[in-house]
Amino acid sequence: MNYKIAYQLYSSRNFPPLATQLPILKSMGYDAIEPWLPAYEADPALFRRQLDDAGLACFGFHMPLTGLVNEPARYLDIAETLGATYLIPPFVPKEERRETSDFWKGIGNKLAVGADKAAERDLKVAWHNHDFEYFALPDGSRPIEHILGQSEAVLFEIDCGWITRAGADPALELQQYADRIACIQVKDTAPLGTVEDDGWTATGDGIIDWAALAPLFRKTTADHIVTEHDNPSDWQRFALRSIDYLSNLGL
Repeated sequence: MNYKIAYQLYSSRNFPPLATQLPILKSMGYDAIEPWLPAYEADPALFRRQLDDAGLACFGFHMPLTGLVNEPARYLDIAETLGATYLIPPFVPKEERRETSDFWKGIGNKLAVGADKAAERDLKVAWHNHDFEYFALPDGSRPIEHILGQSEAVLFEIDCGWITRAGADPALELQQYADRIACIQVKDTAPLGTVEDDGWTATGDGIIDWAALAPLFRKTTADHIVTEHDNPSDWQRFALRSIDYLSNLGL
């Protein structure tokens, strides 16, 4: 199986206009993009036409958790307009987080309600992790366990880079959540202490052993892979090196 490869447009947010990036990504071999808010917000139909013109798909998109809770119909409409399957909330702002299991169970319950509404329209909800979900709470549990523990309908976009930054092992997480993983973000990180590009790097240029993880990818239910870099100084170099590395890895 060769995975479809998507590119997270957040990676090149600092190099507008986004529309001009789409044919470049297609020429590199990407199958799809994964947009973040506000890339698609102003005119989802126009954004879809730009994707179609470039020959790119949208499998899923990042969106605010508050949108899933307070405006689910709006974001479900956007999903259908973009042709996306996955609505992906990716974050809880630091000032809102609480170090209790009940708080994170509450996040999981909000996702579960959204997932049930999405299912009515043959759509799905997946959570995207950062590092904070892997730091132990005072009771010894981890937020990720509570976020994903409230409903089997809530899927997972696993970000291997942030898991590594948190000091956790992406191999263990890929195995633990194999049947919940919808997509895999192959974000790579340079050695800790690296300042350039905020310490992120192209997939294959960092410290993560992707050759060891690749066989575990195939044991998950993921149907595509996503490249991302939080702050590249050269987005095209990042995009091309990453997809070339994945191709050479046989993914």
